[in-house]
Amino acid sequence: MNLQLAILVLGICIFAFVAYGDIRTRRIPNEMIVAILLLAAFRIAIDGDPRAGLLTLAASTALFVATFLLFWRGLLGGGDVKLIGATALLVGYHNFFEFLFVMSVSGALIAVAVLARDRLGRRQATEPATEDQEISARLTVPYGVAIAAAGMVSLLVQYFPTR
Repeated sequence: MNLQLAILVLGICIFAFVAYGDIRTRRIPNEMIVAILLLAAFRIAIDGDPRAGLLTLAASTALFVATFLLFWRGLLGGGDVKLIGATALLVGYHNFFEFLFVMSVSGALIAVAVLARDRLGRRQATEPATEDQEISARLTVPYGVAIAAAGMVSLLVQYFPTR
């Protein structure tokens, strides 16, 4: 098995675990972030292009800072911020905008699905919710699923180029 295929398979396995965990618990374990970072470091090391490595590091750092500001304002979870930064480092600057595009579209679709499920659930409820129940039942979107999906797509595009 060549090294690029190993990175693809390991990356997809990690992202699948992250997505499943985010759906179930709305948490992204730091161990998964570290695994992605180690895989990214390995990919950059075997690539042999220091310029690409530096550009990837710069782009990933900028994205991490931007998403940290969203976290600071309460608009994004901390695990999502770490996952976005680590995934951007893994996919590299060549696929950076593809990653962001797929992540955005996937995130929007997941958000619509969560809202539709919530609305459908309210219609099917036999008792009307009290104001306290509505306030306490904060609707969350497992955005880690969108990030993981975008990471998988980006890795697949790198391994099976369309150009």
